[in-house]
Amino acid sequence: MRIAVISDVHANLEALTCCLESAEQASVDAIYCLGDIVGYNADPSECLEQVRSRCDGIVIGNHDAVVAGKEKIGTLPPGGQTAAREHREQLSGGQIDFLASLPLKLQAEGCTFVHAAPGAPSDWKRLKSYPTAREQFEHFCTDVCFVGHTHVPSVMADKLGVFEVRPGNRYIINVGSVGQPRDQNPKLSFGIFDTQRFSYENVRVGYNVSRATEKIRRAGNLPGRLARRLEKGV
Repeated sequence: MRIAVISDVHANLEALTCCLESAEQASVDAIYCLGDIVGYNADPSECLEQVRSRCDGIVIGNHDAVVAGKEKIGTLPPGGQTAAREHREQLSGGQIDFLASLPLKLQAEGCTFVHAAPGAPSDWKRLKSYPTAREQFEHFCTDVCFVGHTHVPSVMADKLGVFEVRPGNRYIINVGSVGQPRDQNPKLSFGIFDTQRFSYENVRVGYNVSRATEKIRRAGNLPGRLARRLEKGV
């Protein structure tokens, strides 16, 4: 089975549409979303509806939790706080209830899916290095755990010196961000995992960044810095 794993859409409709088209062209059998559907960019409602209708499983991210009223807004950076307030106004009551209903962790297709760290998902810990991630292997029982949150794609194995996904090891795989990449590459990022072959591919695709940034600037209530971040991939 081939599954696409997406994360950190952050209300970027241009990136999400392109990502879903790319996943369809790759003939995936299912799509899973690691949360942060909303936050930062200009199209929270449209992105939420696309993810809701196209994804086979979804977990909650910290921006989703803030917009849904399950986390305090002060836990986000200033730009994120501004966007969260805007998105809370734009979403319907039913959409907010849907965000609030999402689980912190999900297990399916022999994989674990979580926005941040599997050990304590609601602490929103960033797994940026092997020492930080090492203890997390104790908190999931599958061979693969997919995470997002840092917006930077990576593969971390349960043994040092293993940098590619292959049978015989366990992995924490960060699929990067669809809607706000932060590895100095503005191309959207997501992952495709083949459960039978036990193989993984990080997919990078260019999308209409100019249109996404124009929407941010036109919105008026979103910080211009958010548009510049998309342009530079930071």
